[in-house]
Amino acid sequence: MNRGEPLSIEKSVPGRRALTFPSPSAPAASWLPGVALRDAPPRLPELSELDVVRHYTRLSQLNFCLDTHFYPLGSCTMKYNPRALEEFARQDGFAAAHPAAPDTAVQGTLAALHGLEQLLCQLTGLAAFTLQPAAGAHGELTGILIAAAYHRARKDRRRTEIVVPDTAHGTNPASAALGGFAVKTVATQPNGRLDVAALRAALGPQTALVMLTVPNTLGLFETQIREIAVAVHEAGALLYMDGANFNALLGLARPADFGVDILHLNLHKTFATPHGGGGPGAGPVGVTATLEPFLPLPRVVRRKGRYALQTKGARSIGRVKSFAGNVAVALKAYAYLRRHDATTLRRVAENAILNANYLRVKLRDLFPPAVDEPCLHECVLRTEPERLNGVKTLDVAKRLLDHGFYAPTIYFPLNVPEALMIEPTETETPATLDAFVAALRAIHEEARTAPEQVKSAPHNLPVRRLDELNAARNPNVAWPAQPPQ
Repeated sequence: MNRGEPLSIEKSVPGRRALTFPSPSAPAASWLPGVALRDAPPRLPELSELDVVRHYTRLSQLNFCLDTHFYPLGSCTMKYNPRALEEFARQDGFAAAHPAAPDTAVQGTLAALHGLEQLLCQLTGLAAFTLQPAAGAHGELTGILIAAAYHRARKDRRRTEIVVPDTAHGTNPASAALGGFAVKTVATQPNGRLDVAALRAALGPQTALVMLTVPNTLGLFETQIREIAVAVHEAGALLYMDGANFNALLGLARPADFGVDILHLNLHKTFATPHGGGGPGAGPVGVTATLEPFLPLPRVVRRKGRYALQTKGARSIGRVKSFAGNVAVALKAYAYLRRHDATTLRRVAENAILNANYLRVKLRDLFPPAVDEPCLHECVLRTEPERLNGVKTLDVAKRLLDHGFYAPTIYFPLNVPEALMIEPTETETPATLDAFVAALRAIHEEARTAPEQVKSAPHNLPVRRLDELNAARNPNVAWPAQPPQ
């Protein structure tokens, strides 16, 4: 294994210290119970402060991140996050506020949260939002609980099923099951859209909710969305929109206008708040006026020019997150929206769509699109192992790392064999896109002429290809008591 940086324990030098503490006034055995005492000191790295700083700085430089590399992770919208947004959320008036402070002491924070809700209402056409959900899947569950509460309030206990297309994000059926519903899957047509006839056949008095990802995971808009909404409502069900890909619709379309009842948005995607390392995120949920009474509490309300947290509501599903949600993320999203107007927000979506189609057209002769027609924010291409000496999508993804690009989402959606899901976002330049295209073309040629070079990638990283299944199931995270001989 080509290791670019030894472990800290491997660099340890006996007696080297970053800090020196005074000797205790009494031995530990005199004030600690015996069970709390070690038989021998722990084997910890012995390093100077400079050793530690250089070690972790070098490790950080090995990371693939948006600040250093193109990150075309499909269905994730890994766009650049302006530093001004960080500064906005880091102001003392926001960052130093205690979450349990009285409303009178956090008027500025509450005003920003209320302003964000109003802007999200304008963008989606929906009547009201909650900012509590911490991420997209959490937003899905919140929306499902709202739908369940709505049907209970109507005393309609037959609604036990949620319909989900086979191109849906994997969290959709998982959230439905977690909410206590049975899941019925509906097939997608060869053109990548939902089969409306199959949907109508699946609907009935048992249907509580239909969950659509718009645009779907093929990067396509459901062109029959109005017909879908009519069919759902005629069946007495509600239409849910997974708005994780709202970057493609920003300023171009309002979900409420084509019949959406509930949706979640991912603030940490569309509205440029960092979501590397697993978080933090935010998945606010918007609803129609009919469903507003069921939103979780507390909610920010404005009364007589002042802001307050509303904590009571007879029909509310209750709290789904402590306090007001991930406030710092919401503040960054609010700053992002306040820096834009209607024209520039629309341009965000238009440029994201333009970049995705640019890659689709530039690469389709080598990596055929799953559906060869104009897409929205992302394109889904296919590797063809039968034409490339057995080289698979995983191999292509690993080889891209050698070229200095993070890999796209692979093997998703599940109904596309050997899928490469690429989302360039609006923040990447033509030069970056051209370099990415050149890398994929070079890999394709290598797959034809020297396939083992691709199958054994990566070659230039500190760690070569891992046994990922074994690493996940049997992780080795402990350093041996004795160094290997």
